[in-house]
Amino acid sequence: MLKSRAAVVTGSTSGIGLGVAEALAKAGADIMLNGFGDPAAIERERARLADRHGVNVLYDGADMTKPDQIRAMIAGATRAFGKVDILVNNAGIQHVSPIEDFPDEKWDAIIAINLSAIFHATKAAFKGMKERRFGRIINIASAHALVASPFKSAYVAAKHGVLGFTKTIALEGAEFGVTANAICPGYVKTPLVEKQIPDTAKARGMTEEDVIQKVILEAQPTKNFVRVEDVAALAVFLAGPHSASLTGAAFQIDGGWVAK
Repeated sequence: MLKSRAAVVTGSTSGIGLGVAEALAKAGADIMLNGFGDPAAIERERARLADRHGVNVLYDGADMTKPDQIRAMIAGATRAFGKVDILVNNAGIQHVSPIEDFPDEKWDAIIAINLSAIFHATKAAFKGMKERRFGRIINIASAHALVASPFKSAYVAAKHGVLGFTKTIALEGAEFGVTANAICPGYVKTPLVEKQIPDTAKARGMTEEDVIQKVILEAQPTKNFVRVEDVAALAVFLAGPHSASLTGAAFQIDGGWVAK
């Protein structure tokens, strides 16, 4: 389905990003991984993906708060693969705190990684996509791109911004075969979600188990976490040949959260 395509997936050393990278590789795309973690573990994942799926898999440790490193990553993928056809902007961080206690540095970091990094990566890849008249920009947003929750001011602001940016880029790429879409997952059981459980418990004065049952799963009528595999399958479809007329859209995969 994606044979001869090349993809960059930010924040892909774990969680949703790694799941998306695996699914794209399985569909035949060459992959540039990105993210933080233990170097040996990252190399094992890189080698595993390459061996299992018979594609080229590289890794770039670009810091998503550094625009020059983001640009260098896109340039490196272009040199290695000859092009970047698919850009999955997935890297993200979270912090949970009442606004009066919200650290300034956390706000700045969340906006930088969750929103500004998408601008820098897209800007770096967009010209080549337009010239080749093919591109798929897939932004991993959140249900929080559509609705808000308390104590997540920076994250909600950033994800709302991601959706607005996605719509704008969809319009700019529409005549050139370049699509831009946002995937809006609900709660997925990833390291990012697991790390925010104790912070949410503290902010709300609840136990961690109550946070899982009364906040996280209560938000989703299915009462289940969204599966990484389901998000990844949607990303593969949006990256493929049958999504040419799908652009500027927000795809909810949230167990019915936003339908309430």
